[in-house]
Amino acid sequence: MLKKPVLLSILAALFLVLGACANENDTNTDDTANKETTEETEKEGNKKNMEGMDHGDMDHSSSGEVPEGLKEAENPTYKVGSKAIIETGHMEGMKGAEATIVGAYDTTAYAISYTPTNGGVRVENHKWVIHEEIPDAGDEPLKPGTEVSINASHMEGMDGATAEIDSAEQTTVYMINFTPTTDREDVKNHKWVTESELSPK
Repeated sequence: MLKKPVLLSILAALFLVLGACANENDTNTDDTANKETTEETEKEGNKKNMEGMDHGDMDHSSSGEVPEGLKEAENPTYKVGSKAIIETGHMEGMKGAEATIVGAYDTTAYAISYTPTNGGVRVENHKWVIHEEIPDAGDEPLKPGTEVSINASHMEGMDGATAEIDSAEQTTVYMINFTPTTDREDVKNHKWVTESELSPK
């Protein structure tokens, strides 16, 4: 028969082993939870970029200069000087704002994904750059998946970046002035919105 001290030693050792297993399980659970939280955060960040909403560093206004070779639309739905309602949210305070049409041009508009030249986070599905803002693009619209260089500075780190074409749309693009629905300053000569992103006032 085991003596009481020996029995107590065995029981103490057993509790230590069980306690260690429990702590290991707790650690694994914490690691899994942290990993899931990190993955969710990354997904949310990607979702914002894909929706075109993560554009805090976008140059809201421009000089109004247009790329060489860009042709004015002959009979645009929204004529220069007319008003329209913006139905897209490329930036905060844009959707629902009233726009004044500054220019209307027939071209191919591209949604692109690229890594900024300043080392920023990769931008997914940015809307829009146009055919004339892509050097040596040729006469025909570029196909999705094509790798191109960008000659436009709508956002910091965009000019000179290598991008991939996500989608292409032959349409009329508009340069617009608008007052954001938030407290931001008026935006002048914003490039670009497409015809489908506007509605009659």
